Amino acid sequence: MADITVELVSVERMLWSGSASIVTAQTTEGEIGVLSGHEPMLGQLRENGVVTIRPVDGGKLVAAVHGGFLSISPEKVTILADYAIWADEVDTALAESQLQDADEFTRTRAEAEMSAVRRKAEA
Repeated sequence: MADITVELVSVERMLWSGSASIVTAQTTEGEIGVLSGHEPMLGQLRENGVVTIRPVDGGKLVAAVHGGFLSISPEKVTILADYAIWADEVDTALAESQLQDADEFTRTRAEAEMSAVRRKAEA
């Protein structure tokens, strides 16, 4: 299977850059899977979405994203998120409490974080 170059960037930091076998992202139009050679497109990320990257060296990287864009060319996927955090970095106790007591913006971020944690736990 051919590789595709992937960059995951948030407003605050570069989260990951490297070669992957597949990338999936939740957009406002639905979830999309991207392999090498994908048709060029631009998509808008969901406000409480999840991005999954399968690096060529194995494993699974899962991030919660909140808004932003996904740019796809045949050789590269660039994910520019307004906010992104790795599932491994999520404080689940804080995120769960924010689901109950926070304003809508914070609650939406917490939903994305908990979705990423659940996706990371999947096989």
